[in-house]
Amino acid sequence: MVGGGKMVGLAAGPVEAGRLAWVDVAKGLCIILVVMMHSTIGTGIAMEGEGFLHTLVAFARPFRIPDFFLLSGLFLGRVIDRDWRLFLDRRLVHFAYFYGLWVLIQSAARYGQIVDGGGPGAFLAHLALALVEPYSTLWFIYLLAVFSVLTKLLRRVPAPLILAAATLLEILPIETGLDLVDEFCDRYVWFLVGYLFAERIFSFADAVQGHARAALAGLALWALVNAALVFLPTGNPAIPTLAQLPGLGFALSGAGALAIVAIGALMSRAGGPVTAALRACGQRSIVIYLAFFLPMALTRTLIVKSGAVTDIGWASVTVTVVAILVPLAFERAIRHTRASFLFKRPRAFQLVGERPRPADAALRTA
Repeated sequence: MVGGGKMVGLAAGPVEAGRLAWVDVAKGLCIILVVMMHSTIGTGIAMEGEGFLHTLVAFARPFRIPDFFLLSGLFLGRVIDRDWRLFLDRRLVHFAYFYGLWVLIQSAARYGQIVDGGGPGAFLAHLALALVEPYSTLWFIYLLAVFSVLTKLLRRVPAPLILAAATLLEILPIETGLDLVDEFCDRYVWFLVGYLFAERIFSFADAVQGHARAALAGLALWALVNAALVFLPTGNPAIPTLAQLPGLGFALSGAGALAIVAIGALMSRAGGPVTAALRACGQRSIVIYLAFFLPMALTRTLIVKSGAVTDIGWASVTVTVVAILVPLAFERAIRHTRASFLFKRPRAFQLVGERPRPADAALRTA
């Protein structure tokens, strides 16, 4: 929430299990949408066309990433006032470890493409560049660390001022060609909103669970408006659809983020196997995010070369499902082996000893 003109986050201490449930479900929805986007676009390019899943990817474009950052900012208030050593361990070293490790893994898997005849020197230059310019799909983890540290540094700045500045950065059409700068400008406001308005977002989720019928009606209206703005053309090649208009796009991102919160709240209230599956994905969203690229690429290549699935839509579905399930199965298989360092930060890379917490909590992105 915002209070006293300063940044004030969610109070430290245990959070009710019911509240954590909808966050995990919402994160599960977000990570599935992210993997679906990468899988669908890549499959469409490889098969030279588009399928039915491209429509869903386009529908989710305004809110897919903003909501992920909003959810990641929700619990920043639990650690932001701690001493710097603990804070950096939880919010910088944690993400830096996984980013560095998986940059090496992803880069090694693409060694031939990266080096392109340049030898080990070109590979080292690539790794050095990845320290200052986020690499491939791992940019999200890189920015989580940047956002966390910056927000702690700015926690004494009046909240309305920093929120207004972040909003302006998102609305302005800033395109520098540098992913770090461009993604920072586009995304920081949503992380900040998650942090500043954490209690209000939790209250909103509680209200949704208490008024399910009204929430469902609101979600139906939101879906119609979102679809209309996403698919209606403007006639301007620079801004193809209404959803891409700067101010309108910002509003649509916020509405979509709240819609995902509402869906997560309603599904966690209803329960069932689908909710349980989404919650499992949310609890291990970092596992999926780190490791989906390889099964995605291999499955797409196999489908294209074998012709096993000729419909682009169903090929995209197949690639998406494999890209989600393989990392989860792999993490489970190595959980208690020496290879667990792939998804669990070893003690040697911790500034502060890990406090006792549920096993699933260690796998959450935030």
